Amino acid sequence: MLFDSALIRATLAGRYKRFLADVVLDNGDVRTVHVANPGAMTGLDRPLSRIWLSNSGNPLRKYPCTWELVEVDLGSGTELVGVNTGQPHELMAEAIAAGLIPELRDYAAVRKEVKYGQRSRVDFLLEGPARPACYLEVKNVHLMRKPRLAEFPDCVTERGAKHLRELAHMRADGARAMMLFVIQIPSAERFSVARDIDPAYAAAFDQARLAGVEMLAWRCNVNLAGIRIAAPVPIVDE
Repeated sequence: MLFDSALIRATLAGRYKRFLADVVLDNGDVRTVHVANPGAMTGLDRPLSRIWLSNSGNPLRKYPCTWELVEVDLGSGTELVGVNTGQPHELMAEAIAAGLIPELRDYAAVRKEVKYGQRSRVDFLLEGPARPACYLEVKNVHLMRKPRLAEFPDCVTERGAKHLRELAHMRADGARAMMLFVIQIPSAERFSVARDIDPAYAAAFDQARLAGVEMLAWRCNVNLAGIRIAAPVPIVDE
């Protein structure tokens, strides 16, 4: 996934109301930007951090710029980390189309945002002849408290637990069901559920896995030109 235009470098002044941040551009201008991330952003939203913004170019948007990347050292040296939780859906669409994820190859049709379960929408529904449909949920991962260990979630997420329960129900009905964690941290070498942050989510994860929901985690390569799905990482219990 390439960014539509060159990103704008800025310095973070502060994040507030979860979805807004004040930044200082290199020319000294102060601007309020959109933060497409409802989580805690632990370790990523420190004031004075160097960050990069995309510009929608839409004059009708109150905040046309969106925070995309942050430069940070999470224990393995300085790197760029993606903070926009909307990007993994586009990344996964590209990965599926390219046949990058072996478990998701050879489906004839892929649909997005399909209604299922109890008033839910699955991120992707993959269908093909003579095989069960595959219900795929995608989660963005940007938490790293130990070097090279990515974790999810970074805050309590009842919605995330609900998605796991919905996937378990689809698996019980005979479909394939999969949760795929997209890690926007290039240094990640393994992935774990952050059980201390959200015990209820951890319990739902364990129950879904026992029910046959497939769990995958893939890390990304991140640079100023774009982000791409790079390689799978093992899911561990730490």
